[in-house]
Amino acid sequence: MESTRKGLRGGDLYKDTYERLNCAECEKALATENSPDEVFNVRKCPDCGREWKELP
Repeated sequence: MESTRKGLRGGDLYKDTYERLNCAECEKALATENSPDEVFNVRKCPDCGREWKELP
């Protein structure tokens, strides 16, 4: 699982006009999963299931 920054640089993610992260493959907004045991949030595409970590 790579970070959202690498996903943006690599073209796997893009930001829309409201600065929301979207999957470039499915063109859907990413959902956020917060785990109390982890330092980072997991951003997941609801359609294809790909995941990225979002560091604070």
